[in-house]
Amino acid sequence: MNILILGGGGREHSLAWAVLQNPKCDKLIVAPGNAGIAQIAECADLDILNGGAVAQFCEENSIDFIIVGPEAPLAAGVADDLRNAGFLVFGPSKEAARLEASKGFTKEICDAAGAPTAGYARFDQADAAKDYIRAEGAPIVVKADGLAAGKGVIVAMDEATALDAIDDMFGGEFGSAGAEVVIEEFMEGEEASFFVLCDGKNALPVGTAQDHKRAYDGDEGPNTGGMGAYSPAPILDEAMQTQVMDQIVYPTLREMAARGTPYAGVLYVGLMIKDGQARLVEYNCRFGDPECQVLMLRLGAQALDLMIAAAEGTLDRAKVTWADDHAMTVVLAAKGYPGSYDKGTVIGRLNDLPENSWEVCFHAGTTTKDGQVVATGGRVLNATARGKTVAEARDRAYAMADAIDWPEGFYRKDIGWRVLG
Repeated sequence: MNILILGGGGREHSLAWAVLQNPKCDKLIVAPGNAGIAQIAECADLDILNGGAVAQFCEENSIDFIIVGPEAPLAAGVADDLRNAGFLVFGPSKEAARLEASKGFTKEICDAAGAPTAGYARFDQADAAKDYIRAEGAPIVVKADGLAAGKGVIVAMDEATALDAIDDMFGGEFGSAGAEVVIEEFMEGEEASFFVLCDGKNALPVGTAQDHKRAYDGDEGPNTGGMGAYSPAPILDEAMQTQVMDQIVYPTLREMAARGTPYAGVLYVGLMIKDGQARLVEYNCRFGDPECQVLMLRLGAQALDLMIAAAEGTLDRAKVTWADDHAMTVVLAAKGYPGSYDKGTVIGRLNDLPENSWEVCFHAGTTTKDGQVVATGGRVLNATARGKTVAEARDRAYAMADAIDWPEGFYRKDIGWRVLG
């Protein structure tokens, strides 16, 4: 098969790595890709938000299967454009992708499906939102309704922070994503990520992970897109997974199908778990980043077969085979992230890192300039490793992170603290 992956981050690098393990892949193109992806696949300069342009590219390059990595093309309807052009696509429709593209829509679906989630209210006026915050008090969670590149969620531990978040959102800091806000009850417990493949009729759990959202050690500092992750997440044992499927995932999928917008693709189920009960934090319509990196390292070649089954509607005949292993990824970010940071800084010693089925450094925000790899984003590299134990995976991942020569970068030193102590 000739395969196209849309995207250029760490998620897409790990997807590309896994796809290339499968002999079904004859040729792989990634658009736009990054410096790390360019070492293993062909990269293409393509506007991935333009469905027509992507379809034309697929025609010209005899593409058989397209994997849509990030949320923005899905929210823009690119998967629909490609399916309408006759291509086999992994990724939900524009209407189904509203589960991530609109926080308010997700709450509406949860209400209709009876799926447990945080109490909430929706607002399109700042004054009413502020009145609600003052009445409810803190801690409280303020979310931009639309897509904000993982940055539109403010967990406010005091009222002043929540009120400032309202000013920022209605003031345009997140663009059109903040034109409406969802204010939620603050949920306590342990957060975990659950990934389920869906084909419109069937659903298949494909892995669990735990992300680390705060920027600094000890879960201190601002929220980020994710500073590291490990898989599996012990809290999501078999009994808990069954509870989540029965109480949250299946009711949601039934409600989506009843509305004429069946969900096909990967459903990222963000959960808060306390006292043996799970509640939904959020849905995402794509693999998490950096959770995808640990999942792909563990799934390997079978990831492609599973995604094809989801696209073809044959998940009822698919099966996931897990090794008895663990994986961890450590995110190297530019100093200053998630605030302002320098771009174009040179990263050294990447060629000295191991790359095998146990250890891979996935690139997230890099390009090549004058023969050197330079940083182009906030989250830049993912030092990712597997091990027979989570401690072994941690040691390998941190050995890689420590070996990278990048004075302008930083990373947390405590990824996996919940399981490692």
